[in-house]
Amino acid sequence: MLFQYLQLLPQNPGLVLRLLVVTLLSLLVAITVHEASHALIATWQGDRTARAYGRLTLNPLRHLDPLGTIFMFVIGFGWGKPVPVNPFWMKSGPRLGAALVALAGPASNLLVALLLAIPVRLGLAAWHSPFAYQPLAQSTISWIAADLIGRVIFFNVILAIFNLLPIAPLDGFKVALGLLPRDAAESFGRLEPYGPGILMSVILLSYIPLVGFDLWDILGPLVRAVLLVVVGRPL
Repeated sequence: MLFQYLQLLPQNPGLVLRLLVVTLLSLLVAITVHEASHALIATWQGDRTARAYGRLTLNPLRHLDPLGTIFMFVIGFGWGKPVPVNPFWMKSGPRLGAALVALAGPASNLLVALLLAIPVRLGLAAWHSPFAYQPLAQSTISWIAADLIGRVIFFNVILAIFNLLPIAPLDGFKVALGLLPRDAAESFGRLEPYGPGILMSVILLSYIPLVGFDLWDILGPLVRAVLLVVVGRPL
C-alpha cells in the first residue's frame, strides 16, 4: 500500500502526504479500538491484568506494536501490541473467557465499520473506494472526508478478518481454542509456539513471485464481501 502511494510522489506530492496522514489516522483508530476492546472485555470478565498494565485506554500509543503497525502501513494488514490477560481469573472460565476476549477485537472493528457506514448509506457522507488515489483526485472537504471514512472502514474490516485467521498469536487462534472440543483444542494448542514463524512465513511468501502464493488472494474476497455488506458499495 505504501509503495502504491509513493508511485504518485512525482505527480502529486501533496496528495501522497494527504494519503499518508489519512492512512496513519485510520490505522490508529482501527488498532486502538481493537486492542482496547480486548482490555474492556477482559476487565468485564473479571481479569484486571490489562487494566493494571494501562491497556484499558483509547490512547493509541499504549496499543501500537512497531512491527505490526509497519506491516499494516506497508502491506495493508498487521496487528497491535498483545493485551496481557490472565484467563484463569475470568468469570466464564479460562477457555471461553480467553475466546471472548480474543473475539472482542475483531468484533469491535466490524462494529466501527458498521457505524461509519451509516452516514454513507443514508447519503450524508460521500463514499469512494479507499483505493481511489488517482493523481488528479479532488481536494475538497467532502473528498478528503470520504478518504478518511473509506480508509477507517477498510482498515477496521481487514484488521478484523486478518486477526480471525487461526494462527497464533492472532485472535482466531484463541477463538478456535475456545470453540474446539477439549481434546482437539489441546492438540491444536501445541501449534502455538510455531504460530509466529508460520504467520511471518505466510506473509513473506506473498512477496516472493516464484512461489505463486498471495495472502491477499485469501483475504481479498472476504474483505470485498464484508465491505459490500457493510457499506453497500464495492471496494
